[in-house]
Amino acid sequence: MLERLNQAMEHIERHLDQPIEVAELARIAVTSEYHLRRIFSALAGVGLSEYIRRRRLTVAGAEVLAGERTLLDVAVRYGYGSTEAFARAFHAMHGVGPGEARRTGAALRSQPRMSFRLVVEGSSSMRYRIVHKEEFRLVGRKARVPLVHEGMNPAIVAFVRSIEPETVRRIEALSDQEPRGIVNVSDKVADDRAEGTELDYWHGVVTGEDAPADLDALAVPAGTWAVFETSGAFPQAVQYLWRDVFTQWFPSNPYRSRPGPEISRTRLSADGAEAEAELWIPVEPVSR
Repeated sequence: MLERLNQAMEHIERHLDQPIEVAELARIAVTSEYHLRRIFSALAGVGLSEYIRRRRLTVAGAEVLAGERTLLDVAVRYGYGSTEAFARAFHAMHGVGPGEARRTGAALRSQPRMSFRLVVEGSSSMRYRIVHKEEFRLVGRKARVPLVHEGMNPAIVAFVRSIEPETVRRIEALSDQEPRGIVNVSDKVADDRAEGTELDYWHGVVTGEDAPADLDALAVPAGTWAVFETSGAFPQAVQYLWRDVFTQWFPSNPYRSRPGPEISRTRLSADGAEAEAELWIPVEPVSR
């Protein structure tokens, strides 16, 4: 997998002054566009499209300082339809406009070229199982919240606290299959998973029942899920598990992620400091 990702990185470098299609990068990496975006952002810490944009503006910055092409020529070469659009993007990355940078020789920011390599750690094993589920429903309450990578998410905390205890009890009573009980669900997450981007957060249950009229519901098609288990300090253990799934498990196993809700079932200790959790990730097998 890492070798194929590096081949995709080489393709990006050779085509910075040409259109770059994610579909072509996925073909080179022998995976789906969806999984490529997911695993790239997990490994690189930046979205794929944002990385390409930064690399283009890094190379364009060198050409601006060299002064061998007009600013319009540089703008068009790297995919901008006007000098104004190029100047806005250039300033957003470098903190200075291209004209001023050329006149003053200002210092510019650089996005280093990325490559991936395997670092063998093996400090812990991951407990997982593969489950096929028939179509089911998520039933509960839903809110649009910003993505937070580490620590408590204030928007989620406020949303959960706003749900009446009686409503929570009615929701929990609808649970009739794995994962049982109240679950936390992330859906419609931005491809690059950038901090602050929005997602649908569900506080609900997995059920085969129809939803009462006053609750939100989502029909989830039948499919395969990879189920991971962890325990430790809350919320770090759950958040680190998601990271480890994409940076360690996927590169080592014949599966890739597919579109669908990501489900977390968490049980807290009495003081709320420790947690036992399951993470359900929708997956599909990869032919090798």
